[in-house]
Amino acid sequence: MIWCNVATIDENSRPRSRILHPLWEGATGWICTHRDSFKSRHLAANPFVSLAYIANVMQPVYIDAKTEWVEDMAVKRRVWNFFKNTPEPLGFDPAHDFIRPDHENFGLLRLTSWRIDLVTFPAPSFKEGTRVWTQDIT
Repeated sequence: MIWCNVATIDENSRPRSRILHPLWEGATGWICTHRDSFKSRHLAANPFVSLAYIANVMQPVYIDAKTEWVEDMAVKRRVWNFFKNTPEPLGFDPAHDFIRPDHENFGLLRLTSWRIDLVTFPAPSFKEGTRVWTQDIT
């Protein structure tokens, strides 16, 4: 799965979702984004997001994560190259949207997962059809 729905909480405590293209390195996710986006304002007030991957409606994957803006230029360059050098469709060239890793409006978000739900339907109950992994990230 490549694209997922990502939900944030806006300034009025309402959910807001959009389709994004994170790239994962193990349990750490990366999102290339614009620093002046709506999600940037949302994450300033509440850094938590919820992602939904649905390649098969009977087996969705839900990931809850804490976001963090990456300012370290060495990390930004490394992850930029990770996106660029990962074969499509998982990877892509960020220069099309973000110009270069040191551009003022290029933002890099690190996702630290704290809950992953693997769901299988039909199941006798939601609990029996779900495998959950969690970690404390407080």
